[in-house]
Amino acid sequence: MMTRTLKVTDREATAQRLLKSAANKFYDPDVDIDWDAPLVEGKRYILPERSSLYGTPLWDRLSPEQRIELGKHEMASIATTGLWFEILLMQMLLKEIYEQDPTTAHAQFALTEIADECRHSTMFARMSARIGCPTYGPVPVLRQFAKLMPTISYGPARYGAILVAEEVLDRLQREQMNDDQIQPLVRMVNRIHVLEEARHVTFAREEVTRGMAKLGRAEIAYQQFSIALISYFVTRAFINPNVYKAVGIRPSEGVQTALNNPHWRGTIAWAGEKIMPFLQESGLVGLPGKPFWRKSFLLPEGK
Repeated sequence: MMTRTLKVTDREATAQRLLKSAANKFYDPDVDIDWDAPLVEGKRYILPERSSLYGTPLWDRLSPEQRIELGKHEMASIATTGLWFEILLMQMLLKEIYEQDPTTAHAQFALTEIADECRHSTMFARMSARIGCPTYGPVPVLRQFAKLMPTISYGPARYGAILVAEEVLDRLQREQMNDDQIQPLVRMVNRIHVLEEARHVTFAREEVTRGMAKLGRAEIAYQQFSIALISYFVTRAFINPNVYKAVGIRPSEGVQTALNNPHWRGTIAWAGEKIMPFLQESGLVGLPGKPFWRKSFLLPEGK
């Protein structure tokens, strides 16, 4: 009883601190982004070394203008895939707090996070439209499969999967938000997302730690498999195959080249360097999910 009470108190203290942070530091993309400002000629949308084709013969064939164009469509794909995942996240959080006491700080911060994610989703959608790209998001099969995610994912794996999506994207955005090579619009979108996601990451990490402490061996195995499967789909979804059409590359050729590209695999592994040690220490990375972790490129072969 005393241990349970202490955990609840700690949980409330964290939520109260995060609520204060949310009240003091937040953006309204409708107000804080100049959506009418012209795009800057020659500026990039992602750093070239973060392109899925960087370092391949396909990349070498592209002109400088085509490389910028490919990066623009890859950025739009990552943004609209992030939008898709944030909608799933909002569904999962709503399901999580449905039975909770809404007067608790924990439930109120969850609602605050949902409000943040609504703004982020609108922001990503507006950016994609502003730079003149279609709505990519995940491929149709994955979009249908993901409808099961709020049902099959629960507990620590639910929050762990949220962390994978958020922290992988966070590392890419942190690198680019202060780089003068990148379009000012993209940099501002990245800055807003990084600032507000920092609170969400703290919230989710603590939920993973608390949740794992309560589980037995059989349940941990399911959690390990669940998060690995979801993480595999998340990293594979970042680049929609149709982005390659923008520079005259067949989608199937672009996908195969990217999947076999050591630079792209290295980018995914680099983006996961902050979250993977935490997931391993928490016990969410285990044998049941190892094949999917390796296919996601977040866990190198042999580990």
